[in-house]
Amino acid sequence: MLSFLLFTTAALADGFDLLAGDEVLSDGELTALTSDQTLVFYEGGQSRYSTGGAYSYSYAGGDTAYGHFDIRADGAVCIAFVNGRSRCDRFVRSHGRLILLTENGERFAVRQ
Repeated sequence: MLSFLLFTTAALADGFDLLAGDEVLSDGELTALTSDQTLVFYEGGQSRYSTGGAYSYSYAGGDTAYGHFDIRADGAVCIAFVNGRSRCDRFVRSHGRLILLTENGERFAVRQ
């Protein structure tokens, strides 16, 4: 029981709510995922991670938000948008799916 509490506390300490079955990506997997790749989400949005750190998110409705991303030492992918906003995400594999976790506890499954 104590080990479960310690794991839960550690998982929540960085702001990302990990669930049972979530496996944080390795450094190599995270680098491959963000090296000139486009991730398509089930709701229709697309995240584009470009070489050199350029980032864009295209909404299903057609608008696009631009920014720059970097990967922190703890594996979080942090984005600074040109509009002044910022956020950090974490990618995990959960039950065979790639999932983007937000610091607010939202979970978005990646379609491809």
